[in-house]
Amino acid sequence: MTQRSVVVTGLGAISTAGIGVDLLWNAAAEGVSGARTVMLDYEYGNLIKVAAQLHDFDLARFFPNQKTAFLDRVTMMAMIAAKEAVTDAGLAEAGPFGPRTSVIVGTGIGSLQTIEESSRTMLLEGKRPDPLTVPRAMTSASASNIGMTYGCTGTSFVISSACASSSQALGIATQMVRAGMTDRVIVGGTEAIVTPGGMKGWEVMRVLSPTLCRPFSKGRNGLLLGEGAAMLVIEAEELAVARGARIRARILGYGTTSDARDMLRPDVDGATNAMVAAIDDAGIDSNDIDYVNAHGTATVLNDTTESEALGRIFGNRLGQVPVSSTKPIHGHTLGAAGAMEAVISIRAMEESFVPPTINFLEADPNCPIDCVPNVGRPGKIRHVLNNSFAFGGINAALVFGSAQ
Repeated sequence: MTQRSVVVTGLGAISTAGIGVDLLWNAAAEGVSGARTVMLDYEYGNLIKVAAQLHDFDLARFFPNQKTAFLDRVTMMAMIAAKEAVTDAGLAEAGPFGPRTSVIVGTGIGSLQTIEESSRTMLLEGKRPDPLTVPRAMTSASASNIGMTYGCTGTSFVISSACASSSQALGIATQMVRAGMTDRVIVGGTEAIVTPGGMKGWEVMRVLSPTLCRPFSKGRNGLLLGEGAAMLVIEAEELAVARGARIRARILGYGTTSDARDMLRPDVDGATNAMVAAIDDAGIDSNDIDYVNAHGTATVLNDTTESEALGRIFGNRLGQVPVSSTKPIHGHTLGAAGAMEAVISIRAMEESFVPPTINFLEADPNCPIDCVPNVGRPGKIRHVLNNSFAFGGINAALVFGSAQ
């Protein structure tokens, strides 16, 4: 059976930049960071108080006709992003979508806000937890609620593989459409990690920057946590063309590997092999890659490892291929990172513009890449390589192609 081509017809996002893909892209292109002092209901002696938190805390106002008691913050964000993506795809009035539309969502942690609030109510206040704790806290709640909203009776599930979650979701969704298992997928990622416990948990690992997130820069000292969601509508090309949909991009390749070595320490072989697999799956050569949206967390080890892996991929071209990390702008959104950066990558192709790596101070000899320091630049982009490397040694890479 000939594999079907897979295209992107809808994009949606909610981030520290605001609600909507345009706001996310403008922040990425202009290098405007959403880092700010966080507002938390309570603290556990948090020392680091900066994250890429959403401006608008009243997400419930976006659901006037729904029972928000069933919805955790992480689910609300996914649903808001999905609504924009479905509308962007020209499908707002097309539902119910039925059995040939699937929903796949990636999240690294899931409904952390509900879990923390319920635990605090029960263990610290000695009260009964909310009766809706379980349906609100289920990791699969985001996929289920999106499916119910649009009448998607096909496959519905959540992937949780730390920071590779939504990249794997996109990759698996692509494989399913190619194979004819489904015609269309509402797919992406969501994460609501900016909670008292979430912040403290990452703080005690000593991976959060006490100053600024500076990927690939000499003197970098850690990452910036972020919250948000990004969703895409992908579908078989022939079906998109038949309904007159606007094709925003093509998903050409997907590769995923496991280091099987260490829970926290990245491995250059695993990262390299994921990128090789994605490029091979796309049917192109590394010379065809015009831009890399890097994992680029701004930890010393991650950036060095990714740079070495990129050196293996590009060889003598390494310094000629723009490689940027947009995480200082929208924060590291963990399980949502791959999808959020996929949205940015697609917009980069559409706008022929490479977003910068901001907060860059000085070149690190261990990261000999062109990281597009501080200021973005125009450039024709036909193919983007998008990397996500997770704790637990899970690696995922995607290759996107321009719509033309």
